[in-house]
This record gives sequence, structure tokens and C-alpha cells, in this order.
Amino acid sequence: MKRTTLILIICIQITLITKTEAQNKWYTQGTFTPVKRMEIKLTNTLDIERKDIPVALSRNIFSFNDFQDFDVTIVDPEGEPREEPTKERMAAAGYHEVRKESNGRMMFHQLDDLDHDGIWDELFFITDMKPLETKTLYLYIGYNDRGWNPHTTAANAGSYARHYMPFWESEYVGWKLWYPTDLDVYGKRVPQLISHKLNEENMDGYSVPFDMGSDIMGVASSLGGGGILLFEDPANRGVASRPRFTPTRTKAGITWPYNAGQISDTRYAYTILVNGPLRSSVQVKTLNWDSGNGFYELEQIYTAYTRQNYTTCQIKFTTFNPKQKDTYFGCGIKKHPNQSEYYQKDNIVVTGGSEEIQNPDDIEGIKKLKVDYVSTACIVKSHYKPQFQFVEFQKSENYTFRIKPDKNLGFEYLVAASWSEGGPYKTNADFTKYVLKTAKEYENPLKAVFGKIEVKH
Repeated sequence: MKRTTLILIICIQITLITKTEAQNKWYTQGTFTPVKRMEIKLTNTLDIERKDIPVALSRNIFSFNDFQDFDVTIVDPEGEPREEPTKERMAAAGYHEVRKESNGRMMFHQLDDLDHDGIWDELFFITDMKPLETKTLYLYIGYNDRGWNPHTTAANAGSYARHYMPFWESEYVGWKLWYPTDLDVYGKRVPQLISHKLNEENMDGYSVPFDMGSDIMGVASSLGGGGILLFEDPANRGVASRPRFTPTRTKAGITWPYNAGQISDTRYAYTILVNGPLRSSVQVKTLNWDSGNGFYELEQIYTAYTRQNYTTCQIKFTTFNPKQKDTYFGCGIKKHPNQSEYYQKDNIVVTGGSEEIQNPDDIEGIKKLKVDYVSTACIVKSHYKPQFQFVEFQKSENYTFRIKPDKNLGFEYLVAASWSEGGPYKTNADFTKYVLKTAKEYENPLKAVFGKIEVKH
């Protein structure tokens, strides 16, 4: 599956020059004294300050790309150099601790092999940008095995309550596919990663220790915190088809919101593509989906990003055989049952309100957590000209977008979530501001220009 990166490369210009050390300030770290570097200029085209911006550089735009993980060191020449670690820190961290730096600050990054062929596909890191700023970074090439990357995202999959379930997360929010097509949302009270604990220890998301947070959304028959659908009936715009609800399932007499047999009905497969430290990705395959009005298969890649309350999703239909010519793609979120906050314009929708969070297995209703608000949002890239559509099915109300298929048979969208018990957006108003800012950033990725390669002699 071809992955759409979050960074637009508008120019690549590479020359080879030689300069003396006196003419340039080259980065060093302990005994690491590189002699080769590449210049990267990033530009923020928006007149707003941007924090923790995802930057993904595709391998095919590098003139030199035959290197390993330890061969890459990204440096902000204006960043504050780290001091030599204390003896206590060295004793705890060991050899791979970052040593004393000069002429800049190393930025953490990851080389991601997205197609799992053993060769990296994207170089990923995050950065901050001032309004309309252009900044220069350097990619130093040379062996450097120092630097513990703190994990602020994770992806995990395991047997959870007798079925295989993926879970991906930032330190603020997690998303899991208890139901194979529609997202459960997990809120954190303090920044932390918990997917490994939930999956490995089969911890009930409603009954974990208080500081770990909680599941904050019921999904059942709804789209939950995000899900996909198809609009196959041009005469009834609000009628939708979904992989979990098929004629085969109905015929089999299934009463709970899942499919019938894996051979006779829709089936699903999950792969952990990337597991941190700065972003984590899960691939979801939906196979053998017979809606009664067409046959479909598709792949989705969900990605969580450090210090963000959103996950992005890239969708590609690998089989698309509708009976009706005017079949539309769709995606969306559940309407909040106690909605007091609502925003909808163009390609954005936000819904939120107070929530009484309760374990559905607590039939006596003893364990209830009342919170001021839980909010979710959905953004579809405007390139796809999404059309807003309210949809009701199986007694659930949902906000969705219709997307006309193009020749690539795919589209991209983003879903976000927050709650009053966690951070950093503790009110509906703050969360909506975050979503509107995120929408601008989603539509306007940083622009990058590759400059010269320098070799120091």
C-alpha cells in the first residue's frame, strides 16, 4: 500500500562541496565528530506558531539513502547543546546516553520500514516552527549509537478478552479496535503509555487504576471515535453500509454488533507497522466485505503522534466493485449522546458534552464516573471535497462525510479526542480551538528543501 506522507517535498537540490572546519560550525557529541552532512530547510507557510509538527521525509527523495539507523543524526544548529551527563545518570543509563554536545542539539527521530521489506521508507521527526519561519536543520551521516529515545507513542496488539485487538496511542489518548472497524477511545489522566498493560494483562479499560485513565466512549453499533462506511444508495443519502453489518450477518441471526463467520462474512487482519518512539502505526485490512450491493476490500493505516490528541488514517480500497455507479466512500464519528458542544463547517465536525462513564458489565450501576466533558472530532482533507452527512443506524446517531471515489480509490482523514479528566485540553472550547488549528496544519504540511551535502576535510 502506498503511504501518503505528512510532508510535502517541493524542491531537491544537491551539490557536493568541501569546506574547512574553520568555515563551518560542525556538530559534535562526545567522540562523535561527523564529516558529512546534508542541509534541510523547513518552511512554515502558516502565520501561526506550530508545536510538535510531524515531519516525514520519504527515502526516495534522498540522493544518498543507503544507511542504517545509527548512521543518522538530525541536529538543530540553534538548539541548546546538552551538557555531559552526571555520573549518576551514566550509571543508570549506560553507554548509550547522550554525551556533551557542541554546535547544536540532536533531535530524536526514527527510520520507519513501513512495508516491512527490511529497508527504511521514511525518516520521521518532530519540530517547532514560528509563524512563517524557515529554519535550517542538518542531517549528519556517520555512526553514532548514542541517545535513548523516550517513547511517547506506542502500538500494541494482543489477545484481549478472547479476541485479537490492536491498540495505538500517544501519551494523551489511545485508540483501540475492540470492534474491528470503529474506534474505542481511551483517555489518560496523566501522560503515559498503557497499551502494553491492557493487552498483556487483559485489564478492563473501565476498571484500571485511577491514574491510568479510562475508556471514555461506548461504541456498540455506532462509529465510535472514528470509522468507515459506504454510501451505496444515491436515492437515500443518509443510508450507509458498514463492514460489521452485512446481509450475511443478518441472515445468520447475529444479535450483537459483530460479524458472522470469518469465511462467510467480513474478516479483518491487523499488523503493527511502527512502534514508536515518536509515532506508531497500525495497519488494518478489511477483507471479504459483501454489502449486498457490492464487494469490497480495503487497507487502513492509523497513526498516533507524540504530544498530539489525534490519529490520522490513510485508506486504500484494494477491491472496489459496487453495483451502483454512484457509490461514495464515507467516514465519521458518533454524535455525543449528551451533546452540548457542536461545530460543523466544511470538512470539520466536533461533538462533545458531559459523560457518565460506566463499565457495561457493571449491571448494578455502581461504578459510574461523571466527567464534565468528552469530545471527539473528525477532519477529512478538503482535497477530497467531503460532503457532511448525518447518519442514523442501529439506534445510533453519527456525523459523517461522503467522499466521491477518485482513480486512486483512497482518502485520508483525522480523528481527535479529549476529556476533562486529562490534558492538555480540559474544556470543550479549548478542544475545539485545538481541532481548528490542527485542521489548518493538516491541510498545510511543512515544506522542505534539500540543500547541499557537505564533506569536511
